[in-house]
Amino acid sequence: MTHPMIALIEQRVSANRFDATHELEDAEIEQLVRLATRAPTAYNLQNWRFIAVRTPEGKARLRNVAHGQAKVSEAAVTFIICGLLPDHATLPARLRPFVDTGYMQTEMVSGWQEAVRAQYADAKVARDEAMRSASLGAATLIYAAEALGLATGPMGGFDAEGVAREFGLGPGELPAMLLAVGRAVPGNWPQKPRRPLGEVLHFS
Repeated sequence: MTHPMIALIEQRVSANRFDATHELEDAEIEQLVRLATRAPTAYNLQNWRFIAVRTPEGKARLRNVAHGQAKVSEAAVTFIICGLLPDHATLPARLRPFVDTGYMQTEMVSGWQEAVRAQYADAKVARDEAMRSASLGAATLIYAAEALGLATGPMGGFDAEGVAREFGLGPGELPAMLLAVGRAVPGNWPQKPRRPLGEVLHFS
C-alpha cells in the first residue's frame, strides 16, 4: 500500500486552470503558511515572507507584473513567496524559544550569530540563501496544499522589480516565486514525464 504522502508526490500537477469562484478563508490561508514555515532554514533564520494576494484589486496588480497569467486572477489566492537576505541581528529572537526550553545553550547563540554575519557577508551568498529558504518554503506549501485537497501552480514568470514596487517589498526582500493555490477545474494536464533516474542520479 502506497503511503499517502508518496501518493501526493506522485500525483501532484502544476495547475493552470482554477475555479475562479472558489475562495479560501483566512484560517485556511494561515494553515497553509503555518505548514510552509515548518520547512528548514539555515541557522533557523526563517528568512522568508508570504504575501497572500486574494482581493480582485491585488490580483489585478499582480497579474500586470506576471505577464498577464490568468491563474493569478482565477486561483483563490496567489502567494508572493519572498526570501529575506540573512540578518544576523534577527537570530537571538529566532532561537530564544529553543534556548528557553533548554535545547540550546545561551552561549551558542552568539557563535551562530557571528557565523551568520561572516558567512553571508558576500552579497551573492546571501542572495543564494534567501532564494533557497524561499524555495524550501514554497515546496512545503505546495505539498501542504495538496494534502488539503488544493491545487497549486508555481510561477517563475514575473517582473521581480514590478512585484517589489507594487507590493512594497523592502530592499532585503527578494520575490522568489509566485504560487497560485485553489480548486482545479477540468482541463489541466497530468504530471508531465520525468527523466529516467539513470540520467539524474549518480552514486559516489
